[in-house]
Amino acid sequence: MFENQDELAGQVAIVTGAGAGLGRTHALELARRGASVLVNDLDEEAAKKVALEITDANGSALSFATSVTDEQGVADMVDFVVQSYGQIDILVNNAGILRDRSFAKLNLDDFRFVMDVHFMGSVVCTKAVWDIMRSRNYGRIVLTTSCSGLFGNFGQTNYAAAKMALVGFMQSLSIEGDKYGIQINCLAPTASTQMMEGILEPEVLDQLAPEFASHGLVALVGKNAPSRKILCAGGGHFSIANIMLTAGARSADPENGADWNPEFWEQVSDTSSFSIPEYGFRQVEQELAGR
Repeated sequence: MFENQDELAGQVAIVTGAGAGLGRTHALELARRGASVLVNDLDEEAAKKVALEITDANGSALSFATSVTDEQGVADMVDFVVQSYGQIDILVNNAGILRDRSFAKLNLDDFRFVMDVHFMGSVVCTKAVWDIMRSRNYGRIVLTTSCSGLFGNFGQTNYAAAKMALVGFMQSLSIEGDKYGIQINCLAPTASTQMMEGILEPEVLDQLAPEFASHGLVALVGKNAPSRKILCAGGGHFSIANIMLTAGARSADPENGADWNPEFWEQVSDTSSFSIPEYGFRQVEQELAGR
């Protein structure tokens, strides 16, 4: 039975890829906090099972089976939520797959497939709820990025590219959503899901229960949620990743190009002074300052 935690009471959430693993714990955690949850998964029986877990615990949940890459299926899912609950407040883009191989052994079909599910799947789902959230001047959207995208991992060029693309999507879309009360963030979870099996040792996976990452999700979807944050969460530990811009250095002779000696590289790379730009044009402003 869910405890009486009602911080998300009255909120309606869609969680994609919620038939198992991290998506399941996301759905359970949101329901525990009082939200009504639409459990999405490609596997209809898995989605129904998670929805039943929630209703059996006195929560409110429905299920809907469709691929996040199926535009019509996603549109039908969104219509189903609105018809059932009357609104959509929260979208958690969690669905994903792995096709890990070194780049030399990776075929382009697998590269496209991973990009399609992680990146375009999130775009399709976000687009489907965007006008609904804009019309209500309220929305909370979470995109699932990864340390692989932020910092790189061997054998995950396709996965990393998709996950970093979501950061760029968040950076720009959050600017558009700001005046409509739509807060958009990224969650970079580390969790012992099926996708992690074989990557980490069993004893390590035990310390990375998916529930720990789902606790971080709650901070990104509440009424006082921030925007444009990249929250890294795993094992009960939380941190923020940022895209930063160093103060850099100006070439002594910009007309003929910089003298790329080690000293100049050191000046350009120096992180003792940096900024976190609010928008892309900040780079241009910094480059033109003092000219």
